[in-house]
Amino acid sequence: MIILGIETSCDDTGVAVYDTDAGLRAHALASQVELHQPYGGIVPELAARDHIQTLRPLIMEVLIRAKVKPAQINGVAYTAGPGLAGALLVGASLGRSLAWAWNVPAIDIHHMEGHLLSPMLEPNRPEFPFLALLVSGGHTMLVDVSGVGRYDILGSTLDDAIGEAFDKTAKLLGLEYPGGPSIAKAAEHGNLGQFRFPRPMTDRPGLDFSFSGLKTYARNTVAEGDLDDQLVADVAWAFQDAAVDTLVIKCRRALEVTGHDQMVIAGGVGANSELRRRMADVATTRPISVFYPRPELCTDNGAMIAYAGGLRLKSMAKDSLDFTVRPRWSLSSLGAV
Repeated sequence: MIILGIETSCDDTGVAVYDTDAGLRAHALASQVELHQPYGGIVPELAARDHIQTLRPLIMEVLIRAKVKPAQINGVAYTAGPGLAGALLVGASLGRSLAWAWNVPAIDIHHMEGHLLSPMLEPNRPEFPFLALLVSGGHTMLVDVSGVGRYDILGSTLDDAIGEAFDKTAKLLGLEYPGGPSIAKAAEHGNLGQFRFPRPMTDRPGLDFSFSGLKTYARNTVAEGDLDDQLVADVAWAFQDAAVDTLVIKCRRALEVTGHDQMVIAGGVGANSELRRRMADVATTRPISVFYPRPELCTDNGAMIAYAGGLRLKSMAKDSLDFTVRPRWSLSSLGAV
């Protein structure tokens, strides 16, 4: 089966063609980073408008690159949530329209399920069951994964997601959006141990996260000195050190709780090199394997949506012309495949 995947949950327009027999045929991503940089964060209305302008030409480009004609498509998968309502509606409405015009099923996909399954697109892939750490601009959670659609959320963020905390701290330091890459780059010039930031919620039991206090600690640290290049680098280093360390501590706990020997790390923050380095260190102290999607599939993308669509198409009920988007949508509410 050949699936067209559409991702428009936030500020990236992603399109892909996935073949359940031959694998990923083609994918493309249109970034809105330059559009939102002047504001230091995502402006929902601008994001939706850009999706409208970008999505149709991007679909045509990907179909040509995949050497696939509309008559060969067996299903259209699109992100139905969670995300920005306006952005989601762009992808959902066009995805549903194409499916109706081509007389194929339309498959609504949970954005975080796409991230969770994205390492399955790699040659070296995990097998169920495994532990997943999902880290992005809007979500931070640990999930016990028994199979497709069988997700037990062990812990999640009580306030800011880690990607959001990176963005807000970068804005505070005068660094460019998106914050993750900007802070990582600035941290390369930071002085080791100049500041030590707290590791939120690691001094108590549990697997939930909190990053708003870490952001506040960065603000208070900056307020105590002149914001020159070295202070920016030192604060960036300390913030990244604390954020990554917090994730690693919670991952160790979750591995102990579940007993799993496989772990998936996915989402935009999963591309962070310091997080990957420290998780590699964890793998040297206990018998676990850690799986990531390739860096280009860590951010929001159509490939993960197309892949999840291929899995769900096999078991979906009769399609309906009715549809909705879900800006808030619990991962644990999904049905098993």
